[in-house]
Amino acid sequence: LHKYFGELEVLKGINARITDGECICVIGPSGGGKSTFLRCINLLEVPTKGDILIDGVSVMHNLRQLDKMRQKVGMVFQQFNLFPHMTVLKNITLAPVKLKKMTASEADDKAMELLNRVGLADKANEYPNRLSGGQKQRVAIARALMRNPSILLADEPVASLDPVTGRQILCLLRDIQRQRGVSILMNSHNLDLSLEFSTHIVGMNRGRVVFDGAPGDVTEAVLRDIYGEAAAV
Repeated sequence: LHKYFGELEVLKGINARITDGECICVIGPSGGGKSTFLRCINLLEVPTKGDILIDGVSVMHNLRQLDKMRQKVGMVFQQFNLFPHMTVLKNITLAPVKLKKMTASEADDKAMELLNRVGLADKANEYPNRLSGGQKQRVAIARALMRNPSILLADEPVASLDPVTGRQILCLLRDIQRQRGVSILMNSHNLDLSLEFSTHIVGMNRGRVVFDGAPGDVTEAVLRDIYGEAAAV
């Protein structure tokens, strides 16, 4: 993938492969292209060049079927992106009902199943301003799972959370990956948690992949390649 914003090339030929059931963490310094990479995968940002294949099917050459493709890809954002004027249940059921993918009754049943899975069944009728940051992120995860995606993208899912809550969220994502067979691709600035919870690490710097391998293969030399002199601090 290549992505330009005007004359600025943010992604400089990114190649990566996500296999079934993996948890891939993208690490690297700020401004390295991590978030742009994730947003390109479900075309929240349209790549300038390159292609994205999901189950062998080109996304870039099947834009008319974009919604069908997006059903396979869920997205969890750093800032949760919940509607403040809607209850937790309504936040989760809005899209599938509005897009006529489910009836209201089907969506409610599915949403309650997922809320129970993330430990928030008792918060279904609460509004987001009554929830903690960790609870909001759990709601966002439940919303992303409503379409039964095969891939879950998480853009800095624990960046705005305290360390304990962040670890709880990553434990939840790991459990979902293992139990539901969902592949997870997330980016994070927390190196220790990234190495602990991922099955695969992609290191990016200045729009390029400089490392692609197992967490156990991330050495001090690899970190210097990814973070430069900041790795020694």
